[in-house]
Amino acid sequence: MRGKPSLRLTSELISPDNDSIHSTESVSSSILEYRIIRGRTYHSERHDSSYYAPNDERQNASADITHHYLTLLLDGKLFLAPIKQDIKRVLDIGTGTGIWAIDFADEYPHTEVTGTDLSPTQPSWIPPNVRFEIDDATQSWTWDEGSFDFVHMRYLFGSIPDWNQLFREAFRICAPGGWVESGEAECLVTSDDGTVKPGSAMDTWGRLFAESGEKIGRSFKVITEEVQRKGMEAAGFVDLQTVRYKIPMSGWAADPKLAEVGRYVRLTVENDMEGYSTFLWNNVLGWPADEHQIFLMSSRQELRDRNIHPYFTVQYVYGRKPE
Repeated sequence: MRGKPSLRLTSELISPDNDSIHSTESVSSSILEYRIIRGRTYHSERHDSSYYAPNDERQNASADITHHYLTLLLDGKLFLAPIKQDIKRVLDIGTGTGIWAIDFADEYPHTEVTGTDLSPTQPSWIPPNVRFEIDDATQSWTWDEGSFDFVHMRYLFGSIPDWNQLFREAFRICAPGGWVESGEAECLVTSDDGTVKPGSAMDTWGRLFAESGEKIGRSFKVITEEVQRKGMEAAGFVDLQTVRYKIPMSGWAADPKLAEVGRYVRLTVENDMEGYSTFLWNNVLGWPADEHQIFLMSSRQELRDRNIHPYFTVQYVYGRKPE
């Protein structure tokens, strides 16, 4: 059962068991003073305000749908790294609604799972082996060296100014012999049959994300730029493996599994197309509100057109810290 977000912190820690914490205090008001942009809420000014996605219920619903289609993509698995069954401590960076951390904790009930994010949008009814912390992954991480056996991070595109630093921190806090996995998407939209035409809404969608990322210094082209593998190699990880997928943006694929994945992709995009784009289109690129709405209408029409076959790319890279 998922309830309302917890409103108790210790050193900005959200916990399902406050009795076990030595020093518990209420969430500081600054964390809950969300910014409002065109009626949507975004994380507090306490953190860097360049992160593009809202943190309200509509966006959180899309995040949970995203988790579902990525789990379908991996044939029901939550990760690809060959971790041990008796793993002790796991960290989920950018946990969002906490759904990955909760599912992992259910599957590994003897593992301690920590999820971090900029906003306390996680539920309070969670497994006893899960806790959530408010933390900014773009800053220095506070955990001791070798604290976690598995570090999971997913869909951080558009939010990381220095990927090499991110993976250096992951390497430092990963235990010797432990694994780090990065799953990222490329926001560039294309097709193999030419149905995503230059200048179309789907083509423009990807290009505007890329342009916005350049302006705020947080890339949306992380696969093209190979930031995952390069950053992990530079940090010192070994046994690196890369797995890449083409993800349809609707149910057009002939493969039944990919068609189902595509239907959920379309659902998550249509559920909050406005939320994904409002900050970038309006605050970064300076689009007038009416032009933004016209563009969103065109995007929805193309997503529903069975004669157009758009897809984007998702890539997982995982590696081991040497013993």
